[in-house]
Amino acid sequence: MRRIGPVFLLFLFLALPAAAETVFIEAGRDNTLIEDPAGAFSNGAGPGFFVGRNNQPEGLSIRRGVIFFELAGVIPGNAVIQSVSLRLYQDANNADQRLVSLHRLLDDWGEGTSFSSGGGGAAATAGDATWLYSFYPQIFWSHEGGNFTGQSSGRQFVGGPGFYTWESTDALMKDVGFWLRKPNKNFGWIIVGDEDAPQTVKRFASRENLTLEFRPRLEVTYMLP
Repeated sequence: MRRIGPVFLLFLFLALPAAAETVFIEAGRDNTLIEDPAGAFSNGAGPGFFVGRNNQPEGLSIRRGVIFFELAGVIPGNAVIQSVSLRLYQDANNADQRLVSLHRLLDDWGEGTSFSSGGGGAAATAGDATWLYSFYPQIFWSHEGGNFTGQSSGRQFVGGPGFYTWESTDALMKDVGFWLRKPNKNFGWIIVGDEDAPQTVKRFASRENLTLEFRPRLEVTYMLP
């Protein structure tokens, strides 16, 4: 019987392709930034978050969603990201196709207990993210409406009710890879809708939504070096 030497075994081991791993992560926080000169409204615990513009007067109508996913302890810090996609459920009746983009946030932010089922929001509570405050009522955003990168990480047209997926892009993979290497810089994404015209608002199911299947979900595929 022919014996297999250790060098040949090492060659076989090195020649085997690494297996990819896919994980699905639920949102750890989400909220709505509600345009308001006093920065006093939010929706930290509501069943949905809103993006775009409603039919309120200019200066009060813009809505932006913020969302965070905890990666530490779920994906190894040395993982090589292969793909990243975000799935959201839109449940407003507005069927017009509107472009919705993801931008990496540059400041941390909070989710309080404010609750509203509508886009008007509710009075902000301690720790809520609002139009002016990243943590109401003590810490301001660096910029009104959230501090985020100008270049979008992903874009998707959103119409009527249903699931929408922001498919993997190089920028989304870079965002997740950056957060793995620097978890203290993981502030999530801000979700920006069509802010050029009124009545473009979209409502996405939040992590508090009673229908589990509708809640935000991040899908990450990675390999270990």
